[in-house]
Amino acid sequence: MAAVSYKVACMAVLCMVAVAPYAEAAITGCGAVQGKMAPCLGYLRGGMLTRQCCAGVKGLNSLASSTPDRQQACRCLQSAAKTITGINPASAASLPGKCGVSIPYKISPSTDCSKVT
Repeated sequence: MAAVSYKVACMAVLCMVAVAPYAEAAITGCGAVQGKMAPCLGYLRGGMLTRQCCAGVKGLNSLASSTPDRQQACRCLQSAAKTITGINPASAASLPGKCGVSIPYKISPSTDCSKVT
């Protein structure tokens, strides 16, 4: 009986190890991305850059710590850019650098999010 319990416990641990990398995605939809980037809308439309905007950019960067999360954030940013009018593409592309954040892709409608690492 103890051998069966041991085997079941080992299988459970193996399953948790195999599934864990897939269960840790921090960004599962665009709500978190939109929430972090909402304070930047004024800047992206030609206004002043605010501390709240940079805090959101830094928060999003921290949230998107894995490749799948960065790809999802990229897709969300592109989707928002297509639906929100008046966004200056140059301001969007320069935003991370102005907030002191380095991201591995350019914020642009032409970025291939599937290639973001």
